Order: sequence, then C-alpha cells, then structure tokens
Amino acid sequence: MAEPLLSVRGLSTSFRGEGGVVRAVDDVSFDVAAGETVAIVGESGSGKSVTALSVLRLIPEPPGRIEAKAVRFAGRDLGALDASGIQALRGNDIAMIFQEPMSSLNPALTVGMQVAEPLNRHRGMPWPEALAEATALLRKVQIADPDRRLASYPHQFSGGMRQRVMIAMALACRPKLIIADEPTTALDVTVQAQILELLKTLTRESGTALILITHDLGVVARYADRVCVMYAGRLVETGPARTIYETPRHPYTVGLMASIPRLDEEIGRRLVPIEGQPPDLSALPPGCAFRPRCPRAVARCERERPALEPIGPDHHKACWNDVRG
Repeated sequence: MAEPLLSVRGLSTSFRGEGGVVRAVDDVSFDVAAGETVAIVGESGSGKSVTALSVLRLIPEPPGRIEAKAVRFAGRDLGALDASGIQALRGNDIAMIFQEPMSSLNPALTVGMQVAEPLNRHRGMPWPEALAEATALLRKVQIADPDRRLASYPHQFSGGMRQRVMIAMALACRPKLIIADEPTTALDVTVQAQILELLKTLTRESGTALILITHDLGVVARYADRVCVMYAGRLVETGPARTIYETPRHPYTVGLMASIPRLDEEIGRRLVPIEGQPPDLSALPPGCAFRPRCPRAVARCERERPALEPIGPDHHKACWNDVRG
C-alpha cells in the first residue's frame, strides 16, 4: 500500500494561560492520500483550525505547545525540520488558505506582489517573470482583467475576489497539499458555491490533495472524499464521506446530520438541534467529552474515554455504544 502524502500520528496541542492548560488538540491521527480531499468538520472550538496550524507549526510557542508521535509529509519527518526547513515547506509544498482573506492579505502591498512573492521566494523566479506568472494565476482563478487588477490593493476587491486571490497564492508553487480553513466564511451562498467549485476543479486538475476545514456539512457532502469529525479536540468518527452520510455511527455525527436540512427528507420535517453547549476545554468532564450532551450515554461513558476504533472499511468511531444513525 502506498505511503500517504501526509501522515499525522498522536498530534496534541495545548495552550497555557492564567486558568491552566487547555488541550485544544488531543492525540489526533489521520492520513491524507495524494490527490484526496479530506474534510475536517465540527462545531466552533472543536480543534479543526488548530490541528491544521499545528501541522505547519504555525502555533506560537509559548503559549502553545505542539507534541506528536510523528508528522510525515511526502516521506519527510516534519518534526525533524528546523525553522528554516519548515519555512521552506510552507507556501511551497504545502499551502494554506486562511479563514479571513482581508486579515491574511497585506493591505500595504498590491495583489500582484503578494501572488508573485511565493514564486520569487521559493522558486527564485525574477520579479518580472513572477509578476507575469501572477497575472496568469489571477486569470486561472477567474478574476476579470488580471493585467489591470495586478496593481490593485486588497481593499479594492470584494470578499469573493479576495478569496480567489488567496487561492491563486496557494496554487502559485504547485503544492502537493492545500489546507483550506473555512474558505467561504462571510461569503454569500452564490459566491461560496463558485469558490468551492473553483477550488475543487483546480485541485483535481493539478492532482493536489486538499484538507477542507469546515462546519458546513453540505460542503462536505459535495466535495470531500473522506471525513474526520472532531469534538473537544479529538477525532470521534472518521470514514469515507458516503459512509459517514449514509450510516453515521457516533452520536455527535448523528446529531450533526439531524440538525441540517436535506433534500431527501419529507417536507415539514423539523430539524433536531444538539442540546447543550460545547465543553470548556480547560475543564473537560471525565470519560467521554460528549457525554453531557449525548442522548445515548451509559454509565461507562462517565468513567472511560473511548478510543477511536475501526468499525468497518476505513471507518472508525470513538463511542461505547453501537449507534446507527
């Protein structure tokens, strides 16, 4: 069996503050194959973004602390890389599309300079050549009149156009993996669909793997090959997207599915929200973190925390009950 492009084993990230230690990511393991789209889903605060930032070592230390048994990318041990080594990887072999393009783009630099910078820095491309390639990239992400817009600044673009610029930057060096952190936040529904279709098309054409971080299960159903469901910093269910949608096996996943509208459900069906609130990560309850909100909890859930165990082909869950959604 071929080695995965990205292999993460036992990743944990904690933050020390006045209230003590908060474990934002707790013993997370997953793989991403070349050309595959893997979605990481869960409520706000579940640890999705921190997981991605930890892989690229973008968490400031201190106050953060990243630990892992192994993080390997294309056969290389990322944990063994020094600061210059990981910087050479970011934006080159692994690119990231951040959640808020307005705060991620530099307001003092033109869009052309920002799209061309990875080519100049990582590929040693002279600036005139890099700017010419930046024009081609803006055209590729469907920005009209790219020759003229090259000299524009981020504030002169709409939200959807800024997100297209972020995608162009991510594609500049033809990375093997793109991490997209909530790439459609604050965009209207029509623009969301355009951005996601563009991202999926471009990654499919280039054979680039994609980690899609989102809380939108509709996005996951349409674009993901595999799904990782996170709750309170841990993976609670993983598997092929079709399997997760047709037969979710963790109560939290079942609750997420029940809380979204579906076209294949009868008219008038009421959505069922998940009761309660996500837990305080600095004071997690013993046993299963989802137990206080779980309608199927048993006594064992209060005493023991379940591990992620296989329940089918490439399908894993962390639950003591035989839940069938």
